[in-house]
Amino acid sequence: MYPRRWELYLTLDILLLPLLVTSNQDTSQIVMSGSNVSLQISEIPKNFTHLTWLHTTKQKIVEWTLGETPNYFQSRFKDKVILDPESAVLHIKEVGKEENGIYLLRVLMQNGSEKERKITLKVIDPVPKPVIKIEKIQKLDDNCYLNLSCLTQNESVDYLWYRDSGPFSKELQRSVLEVIINPQNQSKFYTCQVSNPVSSKNDTLYFIPPCDLAQSSGVTQIADWLMFTVLTTLGLLFT
Repeated sequence: MYPRRWELYLTLDILLLPLLVTSNQDTSQIVMSGSNVSLQISEIPKNFTHLTWLHTTKQKIVEWTLGETPNYFQSRFKDKVILDPESAVLHIKEVGKEENGIYLLRVLMQNGSEKERKITLKVIDPVPKPVIKIEKIQKLDDNCYLNLSCLTQNESVDYLWYRDSGPFSKELQRSVLEVIINPQNQSKFYTCQVSNPVSSKNDTLYFIPPCDLAQSSGVTQIADWLMFTVLTTLGLLFT
């Protein structure tokens, strides 16, 4: 129905991969709330005999000494973390906003020296599904004036408006789409996609060019539900 290169935009209700940014010996990681996270320090020193993971400098999470089992401290992390002593990777399950912050890894070397590395974890909620609101539609001869708002509960998102021929220009990528549609740039649908570093969702309005509203994704879902209900009822009547 639509050009293949834009089918990707219509199916972007998927989780994005966690972002990992490395700068010198410090690392930052952006993940989605509820996901499982592995904190891994790049270029960790070899031949260490003792290590400690901390959340900021105040909360010890776990420590390990060569030849012994890891010691998990009494904290909110105790039942949700697992340490891999060989790689020093700290696995955290189902992270929440309370797990935001700086994590420190301290390792004691065989020569008695101590090394410290840190990683900053930022936990972000997935974006809620947006809803396109029609502010105004007006026919102007063969042209059409469109004013559409993309409503979302999260203000810290990026907006992408596109149609069947591709995205609108960069200056139109904001919460409100206001355009004049002419016979040369008509489209059968208009989609607003909202995204943050960890997720993306969209809503679509369908049109009969240039200006007649056909249906929205919400209308389609309701119609499908009604059809299912009718068929189910008829099936019960004839059984």
